[in-house]
Amino acid sequence: MKSIQRRLSLGLISVLLIAGLVVGQVSLWLFENGLQRYLESGLQNESENLLLALSRGPQGLQLDERRLSPAYHRPFSGHYFSIQFGDIHWRSRSLWDAQLPRPSHPGLDSKLQEGPEGQMLLVLRSDYQRFGHAVSISVAQDYTPIRESFMQVQRIGLAIGVFALIVILLLQRLTVNRALRPLETARKQIAQLQAGQRSKLDAQVPLELEPLVTQINHLLAHTEDNLKRSRNALGNLGHALKTPLAVLISLAKDSRLDAYPQIQKTLRDQLEQMQQRMSRELNRARLAGDALPGAQFDVDAEMPGLMATLGMIHGGHLELRLNTSPGLHMPWDREDMLELLGNLLDNACKWADSQVELNIRQTAGGYEIEVQDDGPGIPETERDQVISRGTRLDEQTSGHGLGLGIVRDIVDVWGGEMQLETGALGGLSVMIRLPARRS
Repeated sequence: MKSIQRRLSLGLISVLLIAGLVVGQVSLWLFENGLQRYLESGLQNESENLLLALSRGPQGLQLDERRLSPAYHRPFSGHYFSIQFGDIHWRSRSLWDAQLPRPSHPGLDSKLQEGPEGQMLLVLRSDYQRFGHAVSISVAQDYTPIRESFMQVQRIGLAIGVFALIVILLLQRLTVNRALRPLETARKQIAQLQAGQRSKLDAQVPLELEPLVTQINHLLAHTEDNLKRSRNALGNLGHALKTPLAVLISLAKDSRLDAYPQIQKTLRDQLEQMQQRMSRELNRARLAGDALPGAQFDVDAEMPGLMATLGMIHGGHLELRLNTSPGLHMPWDREDMLELLGNLLDNACKWADSQVELNIRQTAGGYEIEVQDDGPGIPETERDQVISRGTRLDEQTSGHGLGLGIVRDIVDVWGGEMQLETGALGGLSVMIRLPARRS
């Protein structure tokens, strides 16, 4: 969600900056162009007034200074004129010793001309016929104050634009957060679904998300239904094969085959291997489907009953202890976790003298399960051999490892690891580490 917000913010900033710069520059250009047209009209009026100030005298045309604006008499006033009539040249006293630039063509000069005292002048040239003679009149106005005003307007406009951009971004962030809140809620629910804290997504969502949530819930229900059917089919297959295999194993032990001991032994070994291999592969296939949404193992709810059952089976001389944190939930199927813990505790109870201890902890990387007893344990030299891949514990060490082959298969499928150690009680300690999420 943060990346979406970041991309939207960057896109909005880019669009606003480009649009703001274009609109601002075009607006200033149009405003300045319109102002220059207005000033041109004023300069044109000044030029016509100067033309009317020319009158016929005894020595030809002469300029009646009484009809001139007082600004033309004040030095560097910002208003200037220059009149050319043949070899005669009049200019305003406001120019002092400076010369007024004369545009090369009649009309408003497209460029500002440099005037006295560093002024930038807007110059207009007009050509007339007065009393049958050609007269060229150039009038100018200082444009510097107007340029400074434009610069101030640009600075103010920039400050207002930046402030408006910040306000728009804040409003956009609030709007986007509100618009994406349903998506964030759906993302959290999917994370809860993955962690096993829920079995489906809430259907109360905005209209735009309703088809997506409906399809996800439909997919979850369809997946769960397929998993249940697959497990039932595997269970039916296992039951269907167990009976024929049991009959064949019974026939292989028939006394009538005692005359053929080698054949009898080979047949019995092969059938037992088939039975073990079938059970192993069916168990792996069943565990591979352990992805039911919302499936969690509640330690507080399930373990007291399991511990009580094992206590009744193995006698009251055993002390069974459970150490775990209250309210612990583990994201694995209940039946599989009961099978794992049941086999571990059953093996420990069979070899314990008086104590069996189960520790279940949640760590930063996942979960730790430790089962230890005060029995004889397993020699350290044989531990690597009995947990090697493809070797059943109960096949390597006589009397040890009843059910631990199934435990190892479950741990392998869940992406965990199992180690055999000497526990604090003096007997065997089976340490299992499972990742926080199923692989």
